[in-house]
Amino acid sequence: MKTTAQTFKALSDETRLRLIALLSRGELCVCDLMAILDLPQSTVSRHLATLRHAGLVEDRRQGVWMYYRLVEDNPLHQDLLPLLKEHLTALPQAIRDRAALEKFQVQKKACD
Repeated sequence: MKTTAQTFKALSDETRLRLIALLSRGELCVCDLMAILDLPQSTVSRHLATLRHAGLVEDRRQGVWMYYRLVEDNPLHQDLLPLLKEHLTALPQAIRDRAALEKFQVQKKACD
């Protein structure tokens, strides 16, 4: 019961829901998330830590950057994440975030 409560508590914040919506498109670097959400690294990392402790995301380090992706192999998440993806991605803020992510990724590729 504690794990389930922790999951729902982690989802009770708008920024964390925005992160879930963005990560539903695949793995992203903290730098990408910072740019899209227009938040400092410390704020984004704190929200990602909450999601990680709830078992909703997992991370990996590549050089100096951390990359995050959704954890989908938890039985609760197998039911919950598709529902969240469906509903969150249709929200106006999520649509704006997705457009900002696509624009950011195009600009990032141009700089590489």
